[in-house]
Amino acid sequence: MKAIYFLVGLLALASSFASAYDPSPLQDFCVALNDTHNAVFVNGNVCKDPKVVVAEDFFKHVDPGNVDNKLGSNVTPVSVNELPGLNTLGISLARLDFAPKGLVPPHTHPRATEILTVLEGTLFVGFVTSNQNNTNRLFTKVLNKGDVFVFPIGLIHFQFNVGYGNAVAISGLSSQNPGVITIANAIFGSTPPISPEVLTKAFQVDKKVINHLEKQF
Repeated sequence: MKAIYFLVGLLALASSFASAYDPSPLQDFCVALNDTHNAVFVNGNVCKDPKVVVAEDFFKHVDPGNVDNKLGSNVTPVSVNELPGLNTLGISLARLDFAPKGLVPPHTHPRATEILTVLEGTLFVGFVTSNQNNTNRLFTKVLNKGDVFVFPIGLIHFQFNVGYGNAVAISGLSSQNPGVITIANAIFGSTPPISPEVLTKAFQVDKKVINHLEKQF
């Protein structure tokens, strides 16, 4: 009898761990299809009929991004929206291009952990933890070509080119559609805008400062 109770408990524990992650797909692939006519809804996108799937559904060429902008950076995503074959596979990537002193500003991915590999250049990267013990800890590292760094799911993080030349990195993300929330854009450029009364109290600054920041976004 004790053996039975032990087995039941073990199965319950395994079930609790399994429920913490996306379930494994029950088919080889599910190429995303925008047309909902006669399609099946699975994990965010409907599936293309497997009989008409082609190799191009699993392929995408990624060119260097244009870094001629205020931030001096460009992020080129390759998620399910750009590569339909990623649907239900729980993974995506992004190419990050930087001009000298280029910045990917503080942001979060609400649905994905990010693992970044530097291909060229030198990046200063970091992330901030949640407020455990009333402290938001900052972890930073200078990365060179070939270095890898992980940003845990949902945490605010950034990448800054501290080298003298351009930099390139590739980020793998643990979701077919990781999402991105750029902190400054979300706070000062939302639609409709957040009440100035809320922002002045939150940041403890004058309303003129808030108005100035909102004009930037």
